[in-house]
Amino acid sequence: MNFSSTRGCYVLLVCLLGIVFSTEGQTKKDTTIILINSTAMQLEAAQALNDLYDFKFAKAEQQMRWFKQKYSWHPLPYFMLGLSEWWKIMPNTRDTRYDDRFLGYMDSTIAVAENLYKKHPEYKIEAAFFLAAAHSFKGRLYADEERKNWRKAAVQGKIALNYLEVCRTKDNLSPELLFGDALYNYFSVWVPENYPSLKPLLWFFRKGDKALGLKQLKEVSYNAFYTRTEAMVWLMRILNSYENDQLRAFQVAEYLFQTYPNNPYFHRYYARMLYSRGMYPQLEVESKRILTLIDSAKYGYEATSGRYASFFLGQMYDFQRKDDLAKKYYLLSIKYAEEIGAIESGYSLYSLIALGEINQRQGNKAEAKKYFTLVKKKAGRKDEAFKDAKRRLKGLEKGD
Repeated sequence: MNFSSTRGCYVLLVCLLGIVFSTEGQTKKDTTIILINSTAMQLEAAQALNDLYDFKFAKAEQQMRWFKQKYSWHPLPYFMLGLSEWWKIMPNTRDTRYDDRFLGYMDSTIAVAENLYKKHPEYKIEAAFFLAAAHSFKGRLYADEERKNWRKAAVQGKIALNYLEVCRTKDNLSPELLFGDALYNYFSVWVPENYPSLKPLLWFFRKGDKALGLKQLKEVSYNAFYTRTEAMVWLMRILNSYENDQLRAFQVAEYLFQTYPNNPYFHRYYARMLYSRGMYPQLEVESKRILTLIDSAKYGYEATSGRYASFFLGQMYDFQRKDDLAKKYYLLSIKYAEEIGAIESGYSLYSLIALGEINQRQGNKAEAKKYFTLVKKKAGRKDEAFKDAKRRLKGLEKGD
């Protein structure tokens, strides 16, 4: 999670607290169908969800549209269609082509769920789950670095939190409902730990428990149906980025990639974990495969994944002192970054530093100076890359 400002931290926290859609529902003595609590519905939905996460959107959406015809009165099919649009955004969040359709499906989810919530008391908890989910997903999109609509994100997050609290009035939380509770417990502690200035903003929220949140998230990953994959994505990211448990994060990443081999987000995260663990033979295979899939225009494989894969290969060959190959892939990583307007990202800046370092090592001081100077122009003055490039330029001037 890369917070760009204090305001962004708070907004994204609020949005995260409500991310949940659940199978738990109130029971009645009559024949009312609690749709997502239905084993038959889970069997019907299983293939659609598998296709969605494997980026077979046409197949997934065909089934989802049939659900919408059959269950037009229920928010589940609208939410699933929205989730499909969300995963089209995931490989490159800078791409806004899918925003309108995603927001449209989430608005439909909200409208249908509000009708159940207000007019059918027997569905109140179930409807609240979808209201929390739809509002929080909208908030996540608005809080994205490319959209930066903090006001809208905050509004959506606050609404999601209100509905999440309604859900928590249910005893014996199911694994599905635990997803939202897990994220709340974890991030409501993590954020003020890492951003102390936000503590006053959390005084009016119930106290979280980070250890419990992590435990709950693992339980959802093992036992949930609808939220299992989403929970595994968050578990993988938390373990890798915040808990320093790369082994477990790698295991989750490997499972997701092997289960959904056509998902470019899972593919590149798996490559990232191979890179972090120094598993170079596998890293070389998967990174080159990502680049090949980009060249073949496979759906979802684009410049963002190319930027990652090229950088990983550049680093690997740099470590092996294969200078020409390292330079080739560092330059390719920069090319992909330019395509998506991410030349100021860490991967690009460190590719430029590495190119300067290789040229300096080869005695090409003019080229080395060019790359270090470019880093100073592109990086913020407080960035480590800026400071590193400044030191290296001074070293060149001294003849080091």
